[in-house]
Amino acid sequence: MTDAAALPGQPRGRVFSGPATARAVNVLAPNPSAMTLDGTNTWIVSEPDSDTAVVIDPGPLYDVHLEAVVAAAEKAGKRIALTLLTHGHPDHAAGAARFAALTRTPVRALDPALRLGDEGLAAGDVITTGGLELWVVPTPGHTGDSLSFHLPADRAVLTGDTVLGRGTTLVAHPDGRLGDYLDSLRRLRSLTVDDGVHTVLPGHGPVLDDAQGAIEFYLAHRAHRLAQIETAVENGYRTPSEVVAHVYAAVDRSLWPAAELSVRAQLEYLREHGLIQ
Repeated sequence: MTDAAALPGQPRGRVFSGPATARAVNVLAPNPSAMTLDGTNTWIVSEPDSDTAVVIDPGPLYDVHLEAVVAAAEKAGKRIALTLLTHGHPDHAAGAARFAALTRTPVRALDPALRLGDEGLAAGDVITTGGLELWVVPTPGHTGDSLSFHLPADRAVLTGDTVLGRGTTLVAHPDGRLGDYLDSLRRLRSLTVDDGVHTVLPGHGPVLDDAQGAIEFYLAHRAHRLAQIETAVENGYRTPSEVVAHVYAAVDRSLWPAAELSVRAQLEYLREHGLIQ
């Protein structure tokens, strides 16, 4: 058995519904898969002495899950006052409209098409609902609309799909762009260096207790993959599907379609930087 403390980011192990930090509680959605890992983590965030809470990523359109999120907040004596989205993928956002109706809350997101209410989200915005301090951090790359949320009181960052609790994420080409993603990882790394963030509360997988270690691993992994793909192209593997079959040969074939999206993003990046034809 692998010691979790020896893995990148020091994952806590089993994913479960319940408190993760003093201010963040997870409600795990029942949608496990190869892409969503254990399921979507829906986060309820609030000040310990507040009677109002913010929900980040209500998840898929499963009434049983949305009702479980409401019940978890009510059990803690809190009323949900606001819903936020890290990005628009259905496993994070498909239930947002239904959840907004259940809770009578606005939905704030970067993408105007996902908003319910007058306010969106932008870099530098600070959410202060119920005395909370939650900073909006733009982290495009996985998707163009990806955001993270910095929770300074818990020295934590909620990363959606930008950093996962296990494995690595895809760059969802063409909306996702690798250059943006690398910049986002560096932006998150600066939070660990300059702002003392040590905990990652991801959109999927276990909580990570070594945020800097996780992000350094992601950056190294991307550099390694880029080198592999550059070499593959030099050796005659030209199309994205050919590159996937060569570079990702050891990866479960069910994940190859997703891997091809990342490969397309990496090929685009290498061409933009003049590293391949």
